[in-house]
Amino acid sequence: MTGGSRAPIVSVVIPGYNGEAFIGETLESLAAQTLADWEAIVVDDRSSDGTRELVRGWRDPRVRLIENDVNGGPVRTRNRGVAAARGRFVAGLDQDDLCLPERLARQVAYLDAHPDVVLVGTQAEQLRDGKVSAMHYAPHTTPELIAWLSWIENPLVWSTVMVRAEVARTLDPFTRPEILYAEDFDLYHRVGAFGRIARIDVPLLRYRQHAGGASKRFTDTMRDSAMRVLAERHAGVLGVEEAATMARLLVLHNMGGVPVPDRATLQRLGAGIATLQAAFLAQERPDAESRKLIRWETARRWARIGRAGLRSGSVRLRDVLAARPAHLGLGYAGVETLLWSAAVGAVRRRQAG
Repeated sequence: MTGGSRAPIVSVVIPGYNGEAFIGETLESLAAQTLADWEAIVVDDRSSDGTRELVRGWRDPRVRLIENDVNGGPVRTRNRGVAAARGRFVAGLDQDDLCLPERLARQVAYLDAHPDVVLVGTQAEQLRDGKVSAMHYAPHTTPELIAWLSWIENPLVWSTVMVRAEVARTLDPFTRPEILYAEDFDLYHRVGAFGRIARIDVPLLRYRQHAGGASKRFTDTMRDSAMRVLAERHAGVLGVEEAATMARLLVLHNMGGVPVPDRATLQRLGAGIATLQAAFLAQERPDAESRKLIRWETARRWARIGRAGLRSGSVRLRDVLAARPAHLGLGYAGVETLLWSAAVGAVRRRQAG
């Protein structure tokens, strides 16, 4: 148990399951925080390794262990931790990710300075095989850009998120168990009813990539859940049937990087993105800076979709340019990359023929 009865500023909620190999480093990254007024709530979901014993013996009194009686899965486990949180803010953290020293302090300062923001994430770095590299998220953001990106993809790394505790407690449940492995994406849509979502554009977390991670082991479940989130979100704009189709296209080809199978699919995806963006701009009326970022980031995603299709040989350059959503530029670098991908695709078509 944490020492004393005074509530901390931040409650960090960590679902634990067979995380003995990583959770020690994760807790050490919390010990190195410049903001020292936190509690970490590790909820163990009936681990079969030494996770419980490791956390139970952790010498820092700010670390609490809660043990599930039965295995309930990651969503219910996280929700139990949120219910036990005593802080003004609740921070998400997976058992294998690492907080950089300024993470908690900078997020608390941001939320204190922006009362209209109810949830803030940060930029993140990727940690794979001991090497740190950048992740492919937007380098610069505004709350309006984050809101737009949530219409077409998951814009935040869950382990970077901090939410106001009063909002977390209002949501029932905090995250929905039926949206397994995309429950964070679902949360961002649900929390929008209470205020804005923002991101600090500085890497304050290292996201560990390894074969045992949920994103590697449960890809199909994650995609199905993300499709449900987007289909529910866009039904009012596109209609139920078209929203379900567009959700599938966005999850597979924008979020998942799967090459489009043909020109007709590419055209349908481009038309859908254009319709959604027009609806978003009319609804949110973002300022000039945010409009520019929305246009640029959407163009980057279209170029990526185009490159995948061109390299697979399923579409040609003229198809990518013709199906491009209205008002999107690509820039010289984008066009150059598309030309190279088109050349690769042409070679593959000749080889296949």
